[in-house]
Amino acid sequence: MLAAVTSISVSAQGRAYDIPAGPLNPALTRFAQEAGVSLALDARQAATVRSPGLKGTYGIDDGFAALLAGTGFDIDRTAVGYRLKPAAASASAAASAAAGSSGDARITSMDEVTISASRSNVEAAKAPQTVQIIPEREIAQQLAISTNSSDALSNLIPSYTPSRGKMNGSGETLRGRTPLILIDGVPQSNPIRPTGREAHTIDFSMLERIEVIQGANAINGLGATGGTINLITKRPDNGSFNQYVDVQTTFPTSHLGGDELGYKALYRADGRKDNVDYLFAFSFEDQGLYRDAKGRSIGADNTQGDLMDSRSRDLLGKVGYWIDDNQRLQFSLNHYRIKSKMNYTAVPGNREQGIPTTSTEATPPGTAPWNDVWTTSATYNHYDLAGMELSAMVFHQKFEGLFGADNSATFQDARYAPLGTLYDQSRSVSSKTGSKVSLTKDDLFNKSLKVTAGFDTLFDEGKQDLYGTGRTYVPPSEYRNLSLFAQGEFKLLDTLTLHGGVRREYADLSIDSYRTLARYNGVAVEGGKLDFNKTLYNVGLVFEPVKDLNLYTSYSEGFGMPDVGRVLRSINQPGQGISNLSTLAPIVTKSIELGGRYKVGQWDVNASLFRSSSDYGARVVRVGDAFMTAREENRIDGLDAGIGYQINRAHKVKVSYSKTKGRYDSDANGSLDARLDGLNVAPDRVIANWSAQWNDRLGSFLQVQHAISRDFDDPQKNFGGYTLVDAAASYKLPKGTVRIAVGNLLNRDYITYYSQSALVEPLRYFAGRGRTITLGYSLKF
Repeated sequence: MLAAVTSISVSAQGRAYDIPAGPLNPALTRFAQEAGVSLALDARQAATVRSPGLKGTYGIDDGFAALLAGTGFDIDRTAVGYRLKPAAASASAAASAAAGSSGDARITSMDEVTISASRSNVEAAKAPQTVQIIPEREIAQQLAISTNSSDALSNLIPSYTPSRGKMNGSGETLRGRTPLILIDGVPQSNPIRPTGREAHTIDFSMLERIEVIQGANAINGLGATGGTINLITKRPDNGSFNQYVDVQTTFPTSHLGGDELGYKALYRADGRKDNVDYLFAFSFEDQGLYRDAKGRSIGADNTQGDLMDSRSRDLLGKVGYWIDDNQRLQFSLNHYRIKSKMNYTAVPGNREQGIPTTSTEATPPGTAPWNDVWTTSATYNHYDLAGMELSAMVFHQKFEGLFGADNSATFQDARYAPLGTLYDQSRSVSSKTGSKVSLTKDDLFNKSLKVTAGFDTLFDEGKQDLYGTGRTYVPPSEYRNLSLFAQGEFKLLDTLTLHGGVRREYADLSIDSYRTLARYNGVAVEGGKLDFNKTLYNVGLVFEPVKDLNLYTSYSEGFGMPDVGRVLRSINQPGQGISNLSTLAPIVTKSIELGGRYKVGQWDVNASLFRSSSDYGARVVRVGDAFMTAREENRIDGLDAGIGYQINRAHKVKVSYSKTKGRYDSDANGSLDARLDGLNVAPDRVIANWSAQWNDRLGSFLQVQHAISRDFDDPQKNFGGYTLVDAAASYKLPKGTVRIAVGNLLNRDYITYYSQSALVEPLRYFAGRGRTITLGYSLKF
């Protein structure tokens, strides 16, 4: 169990505590929450141990010592958190940590980190599949270079598709399939009506860490056919009232003017007092015109939405309350909005001549595209409910995404305007309400078995209309789901652990009767209800033949839905009804994986081979001026590998590699005869970085990524590859920290992966951004 994960404070300043004697684990959890520090502990390790409690004013180290007095356990402190260890085993490690710790500037890592997205708090280093915990420091390094959340994900996760650089991220996949994106466990993805906007529902500067579970899984419900990305928001620091401000500006190194300037500001206040902790944060960003490496204006995506020439804001609020030493309530709200400023119109490029799409200063037709997302949740935790841990959450998410105006053939209707002259724009609206409940018992069979069981509910309502004329594009629908699950972790031997679980989905989808657009013959479609009941399994083995080496293998199943909108809006034959649409059948993805991790001394090595397959999968295809869904068998194979080396306390290097290839059955003859294109799979990539802390004030970061060239079945989509270099540095002043970052340091001229390999269209032949400089300043007080 991860008792607390927050920004680290190494201050020895004392504060008042009143934690009564009782079970050790809840006492440590309570103390870590109130002190505002990270604590990693295995709940089974001290399940029967009691603490003498804590009353009075203590510093952090003294508080831990008092809580652990007479328990046989001790605390190791690193620069990024605290670890519970048996007292006899911790002496040398504690001395080493003390000798190597001169504040939070040094580069270190914690071994025991658990994954809340796993629902059973499995340790990352002992999971039966590829998992990745991205800490706050690494997120901040990426945001110093680019505030685009898709850029951050693609730079931090090699198997994630390179960012499109736009408001819409359709085609950005994880291991070639769609990931389920969560904020503190609340689903942001809309699997019934995907819009491609899922990665832009929160400002990533609000995040404390990112948990990534790669490969199909169903533990968090519908949609994780490629994996799960859980965005964990920040928690309060120690102290009754803390403030933090951050300002930065970004500009290109060529054609600099007021139109190109971008700026961002963030304010955060948080604290802890008695049984209450709180955090409130607000950010605002204004982005200007982007330039490519040759100084040309980058084309605006007026239809799908663009980050360039946009304004965004984010409001995050969290309040927590300890009912007693074992029970905690928390309420949170996040409101994110991004909207285009509508100052530029795209000018088509020329693919054959290598001329990218550019922008001209002109107001495009229609209303400005936007994303508007409200996410709210209430959680309750009981850390010692008859020796078990209870976690319960209720949540609500409201999403509205408006796309830009277009006079595409899809929108034409002679009843409204002469054919070819009608501009309209689509709007997607959805509302999700649900709950997640789990109960964990971790000391069964002489502490060799941990079992987690629970249930989830989800009620998802939504539609897609045409904003200008009020026409139905995708009819109102309602998805209802009840899922029961159980997950177990059984230690067969000291060196061999078996993981396994089952999840039963009871779901139905109700769709209203409607009439399709004139483009699809305006046919009447009879509404109806479809039932989707499915049992999904997962099983895995983790073998530790020698200390610090973990070998693992696993099989897991994910449950998804095709894009209902793409299916429903394209019906053009009369007499069809919802009940006989086989193309709305769910997508069951089967994932197998074989891998290993080795972490000892300065070395951190990992590698995994994976395969995911679906007998009746979904592939996005371009048909005329619309994107449709093709249902067919497909399979994706790949390799993930990484190696990190801690040169010394201040310098660390890391190299990661990801290879993905996908095939599908194009003619339904049982043979996977065709290759998936760039709209469905990522390129092979190598990402290398070097983090350095030269002294207590000066730090630097260098990143190189190389996307490897690839050929596809359609020669027009062949990918030429490119290499990008980014760099950043920070310096601590007597008050605050200044930083400078250079994106695309070598000013490489390139066309984005999406524009090269996902589609062939002059209006979306986008170049990537040229060299940019970002200057920033932050202050904690």
